[in-house]
Amino acid sequence: MALSRAKARAALMQELENALRRSSAQGVIFGQTVANTVGISGSDLECLDFLNLEGRVTAGRLAEVTGLTTGAITGVVDRLEKAGLVRRERDPADRRKVFIAIVPENVAKIGRFYEHMQRGMVKLWESYSDAELRLLLEFASRGYVAMLAATEELKSMVEAPEQKPPKQKPPKRSKASGPRKPSRAP
Repeated sequence: MALSRAKARAALMQELENALRRSSAQGVIFGQTVANTVGISGSDLECLDFLNLEGRVTAGRLAEVTGLTTGAITGVVDRLEKAGLVRRERDPADRRKVFIAIVPENVAKIGRFYEHMQRGMVKLWESYSDAELRLLLEFASRGYVAMLAATEELKSMVEAPEQKPPKQKPPKRSKASGPRKPSRAP
């Protein structure tokens, strides 16, 4: 009985993984279609979405929430600024500090591509109870944290120099096989 429960749970978890992968892949395709339409990259569009969620932030904060390096974020901000979607704003209290802020009127033009999807999602969410919505919220929030950690692991793996396999020592010779030759002349 326990084995069949374990198999049923494993099958359910596999179904969940497959459903999430499909949803994630479709989300990437949807986002890339929007990005292509707007004339920016998919990853730049995702960073713009983080800016929409976070509000006016520093490049460091944007790097933190995306898992990208500050160097990568500089390139993202440069491209988004060139596209007229964000602007850099100096902190009046500390001129060394720079915030990245969206340009609302230009970002709103992109938002229209998401309206029908948003309506569909709201309709779906309305079919869940408050308790189910809290569970989904917890799942999504914890999933984001897990993905951030996976991104950090991936960066470490990609940035690490390729490790060469250790040199193999020649096999030890048994005494029965005769005397060993010296490795160099005396």
